[in-house]
Amino acid sequence: MSNLNGIALAELAAEAGLSIPASADPNLRLQSGANLETAECWQIAYIDHMRYADALRATRAGACFVTERFAHMVPSGTVPIVVGNPRLAYASVLARLHPEALRPEPFSGRTGIAPHSFVHPSAQIGAGVSLDPGVIIGERVVVGAGTTIGAHTALGPDVVIGWDCCIGANVTMIRCNVGDRAIIQSGVRIGQEGFGFALGASGHVKVVHLGRVILGNDVEIGANSTIDRGGGRDTVLGDGTKIDNLVQVAHNVLIGRHCVIAAQVGIAGSTVLEDYVAVGGQSAIAGHLRIGRGAQLAAASRLMRDVPAGERWGGMPAKPLREWFRELTTVKNLVKRRGGIGASGQ
Repeated sequence: MSNLNGIALAELAAEAGLSIPASADPNLRLQSGANLETAECWQIAYIDHMRYADALRATRAGACFVTERFAHMVPSGTVPIVVGNPRLAYASVLARLHPEALRPEPFSGRTGIAPHSFVHPSAQIGAGVSLDPGVIIGERVVVGAGTTIGAHTALGPDVVIGWDCCIGANVTMIRCNVGDRAIIQSGVRIGQEGFGFALGASGHVKVVHLGRVILGNDVEIGANSTIDRGGGRDTVLGDGTKIDNLVQVAHNVLIGRHCVIAAQVGIAGSTVLEDYVAVGGQSAIAGHLRIGRGAQLAAASRLMRDVPAGERWGGMPAKPLREWFRELTTVKNLVKRRGGIGASGQ
């Protein structure tokens, strides 16, 4: 449930080790968060980009997380709280004020095993598990304590779910192991066969997939994403990795720890993403590649080559950002030059 009493400004500062201006009211209670444009005196906001400077100057928020760069722009009615990472500080406060929003709640609004769910006698269900109506738990499934499973979700034989996980409605999970505290949003499909065929004289012959999907602890999978089971090896997502909605992860893909993959990304088979990789939305990544630790891929990129650790790539086909920007600038200048010639010849 939400923290209805909110949090006092002095309490917030003490917990985070922050300082507040001497003129600020330490008893100011913050009930929630909001963006700069809509925030009221009982809410907290943040700013992390100059494009929102005008909104900061006009905000009515009770308090606002800012960096030193923006502190002088905060209006007199708002308490500036100077931090190194305003977005991170804001997220931490929201988690304190709205703990119920950190994970999807059961659709039925009830706890325990709903009457219209099915649990196979060989399944092991931990203490405090909640199953919404229509849930199907197959043979030899293990569901860890405190896990909630949404309506009409199906777990196939031998699936293992860790402790305190949250699985949304209409999810199908087969041939997979899931760590603790995972969040699987509605409509996700995990463990189905990958797209693998061998071309024979009479057509395409399906290549049987024998691997599983392994999800680490604290993984989150966005709505309607799909993760294929491995062919010869398992498909693996490391601890703390976050995947947005409508992402396709193909067979044998290995994704490291704490990676972030935005919406509508497609990752082809047997590609490896090392730890802390970030992939922008609508990017397509070819198969059998390796993206090094901490590398970043810009949105709508088309990657056909390996990316060294720590580099930032983008474009179609993707290449180092400086090289891509240099090419774009060259083309832009050529267009301007051709336009100038055409204009003078008329």
